Amino acid sequence: MADYGETVFWKSYYTVGPTAAVVLGLVCTGLFLLSNRKAKKLSDADDEDSRPLSVNYHFTRRCNYQCGFCFHTAKTSFVLPIDEAKRGLKMLKETGMEKINFSGGEPFIKENGHYVGELVRYSKRELQLPSVSIVSNGSLITEQWFEDYGEDLDILAISCDSFDEATNREIGRHQKNVHHLDSLLRIREWCRTYKVAFKINTVVNTHNWKEDMAQEILELTPVRWKVFQCLLIGGENAGPDAIRNAETFVVTDEQFENFIERHKSVSQLVPESNTTMRNSYLILDEYMRFLDCTQGRKDPSMSILDVGVTEAMKFSGFDEAMFLKRGGRYVWSKADMKLDW
Repeated sequence: MADYGETVFWKSYYTVGPTAAVVLGLVCTGLFLLSNRKAKKLSDADDEDSRPLSVNYHFTRRCNYQCGFCFHTAKTSFVLPIDEAKRGLKMLKETGMEKINFSGGEPFIKENGHYVGELVRYSKRELQLPSVSIVSNGSLITEQWFEDYGEDLDILAISCDSFDEATNREIGRHQKNVHHLDSLLRIREWCRTYKVAFKINTVVNTHNWKEDMAQEILELTPVRWKVFQCLLIGGENAGPDAIRNAETFVVTDEQFENFIERHKSVSQLVPESNTTMRNSYLILDEYMRFLDCTQGRKDPSMSILDVGVTEAMKFSGFDEAMFLKRGGRYVWSKADMKLDW
């Protein structure tokens, strides 16, 4: 900076005289400082925009269901030691995370739910995150889990693609001797009892796109009903190296919109098409690597445990504008929902 002003001064000294040279040098130095300050503000703004506000941590890929369209499949059985998972969560909190969602696979498959329970408790009590949530198929959850950990859980989302048990079996959303809808209804009551906000996730596919689920959804009164269009992801549910082949489950945009139109009277409805959802989620895999889906597959970053959150996020493919457009930021703390339990 000083060198720049000095250079301007001596060049000007021999062309416009000493007095003008001093003035010109000071002006140029001031402009240089102002430019640097503006650049720093822009850089700070970029850092603010790149905060991991809401993160989905798929800490396990294992699952007890066989949903044909699953796009996060059991390609490994790896799960981080819980102290390492907590270290990563702390790093995310320090970088700006406000909401953590634990997903899988099936989160309750690890240590009968105690692993995810301890992460829930740590996130709420130690990290004091405004929102802690889980997405589950519900089949492995017990009332004892609610007694142990429910106080620290803001939202529990249960996957339900149909209110017809035969359709659920066609999709693969079932386990031997376990009726998915029985689990759903039981968990709905536990959420009321233990004051956990209840949410439902539905994937629209070729087996359910004609179904009318409105009446049942209204009776269950979830705080949100997320409705996704079946999505193909290379290496997960599409392509030669994929565990699943979801091509027969894919619906057209018109079929998806038909389903959405049929349920527009449901106030809790939050629809997400392929375009909306593909890059609008910050996804961490079992190694705590961000997954970039922009090329239609999941390309992993380096682990945040190795390179830090900010560096890893550069390779996440995250579309923050779409995240905000789809309503990714909402009232996500049960303390703020003012629910009538």
